[in-house]
Amino acid sequence: MNVEKIRQDFPALDSKRTRKAIVYFDTACQSLRPQVVIDAVNRYYLQEPACSGRSMHQWAAAVTREVDRARELMAKFLNASRAQEIIFTRNTTEGINLVANAFPFRAGDVVLVSDKEHNSNLIPWQMQVKQRGIELKIIPTCPDNTFDMDAFEALLDKRVKLVALGFTSNLDGVTIPAGEIIRKAHRVGAHVLLDAAQTAPHHPINVRALDVDFLALSGHKMLGPSGTGVLYGKYALLESLSPFLVGGDTVANSTYANCEFLPPPEKFEAGLQDYAGIIGLGAAVEYLQHIGFDTIRKQEALITYALSEQLKDISGLKIIGPADPALRGGVTTFYIEGVDSHRVALMLDQMANVLVRSGQHCVHSWFNARQIKGSVRASAYFYNTIEEANILAECLRKIRKVL
Repeated sequence: MNVEKIRQDFPALDSKRTRKAIVYFDTACQSLRPQVVIDAVNRYYLQEPACSGRSMHQWAAAVTREVDRARELMAKFLNASRAQEIIFTRNTTEGINLVANAFPFRAGDVVLVSDKEHNSNLIPWQMQVKQRGIELKIIPTCPDNTFDMDAFEALLDKRVKLVALGFTSNLDGVTIPAGEIIRKAHRVGAHVLLDAAQTAPHHPINVRALDVDFLALSGHKMLGPSGTGVLYGKYALLESLSPFLVGGDTVANSTYANCEFLPPPEKFEAGLQDYAGIIGLGAAVEYLQHIGFDTIRKQEALITYALSEQLKDISGLKIIGPADPALRGGVTTFYIEGVDSHRVALMLDQMANVLVRSGQHCVHSWFNARQIKGSVRASAYFYNTIEEANILAECLRKIRKVL
C-alpha cells in the first residue's frame, strides 16, 4: 500500500494547506474525510439543495435518486437483505436510542450489556430500567478485557430479551466473537443489537451471515460527514416496532384523530434529513471499498505493533487491554501512573502537533469501577504511518522524563 499516495486524498493532512504537519491519532473519535466525500457534500449544496421524496421538481428528483443510491450502497456494504432495512440516523447513539425506546419491553425483561460499554450503549438501557421497569445486567469481561463467554452464558436465560454489545470497543479496540454470541442469544429467544461504531470503519460486516437483529454505526468514524449514521434492522422486526420519533415524512396519511404510518425505513426517519450528509456517507462507503479492508487492517496492525513495542519500555506506562497488539485493532490506550492523561495529551499537541484523545472515552463506568482516573488513546487508521508512530513514542519518552 502506498500510504503517502493515499494521504493525498485527505486535505486535512496537507501540511502546505494547514501550514503544519499534523499527526492525527484520534480516528476512534472521528475519522478524517477524503476529498471525494467533501466533494459529494459540496455538490449537494452547490447544485441540488432540495428535499428528497417530497417535491416534484428536478432538483428534488435528483436528491431522491442520490439518497436512494446511498441507501443501496450501505445495504450492500452490510449485506442487508434489502435497502429498506437501512435507517438513516444522526449517529450510533440515535440508532441505539431508537431501539431502546421502540422495542416492546415489559417490566421484568432483561437486557445484557458488557462492563465496558460506551455510554451510548449503557445510558439508554438505564433509562429503560427507570421508565419501563426492565432489568439491566452487566457481563464482566476477562482480566485482559476480552469477552468472557462463560460469564455471558451464566447470565443468559429466557428472561433476557435483548443483548446489546459493542462489536469493537472504543476503549481498547477489542472485537468480540459476535457470531457465537448471537447464536447463543437466539437459542433462548433473545435479540441482539451490535454497536458497530468502531467496527464498520475497520472490518467487513455481513449482517446476514451474523444473523444480527439490529446494528448501529456512525458515518463520522468511517470517513463520512458528521451527523450521519445508520441503524440496520431485520425488516420483520422493523415492521413490528413502533416509531420513536414521529411527524413529517413518517406517515402516509393523517386525520385529526389518527394516522397511517409509512413502512420502514420511512416511519423511522422523521422530518427533513441531512441529505448532504447521507450522500456524503454513500461516497465514504465507496471510498472504503476502494481502499479495501485487508489494506486497512494491515496498516493498522503495523502501527499498533510499532507503538506497543516502543511504549512497553516506558516506566509506569500501562496499556489497557490485551498484551497482544493484534487483539487491539488500531487502538493503543494507555496511562502513565501518577500523571494526568489530559496533561499528556496537551503536551503531545504542543510538542509535535500529535492529536490524541484523553480522559475516560465515554466509558466512565469501566474507569470508575477500577479507580483509574483516565487514559490517553492513540487510534490509528490506514492513513497513519510508522514515522508518525515513532514521533508519538519519542514524545512520550520525553514527557516521561519531565513528569
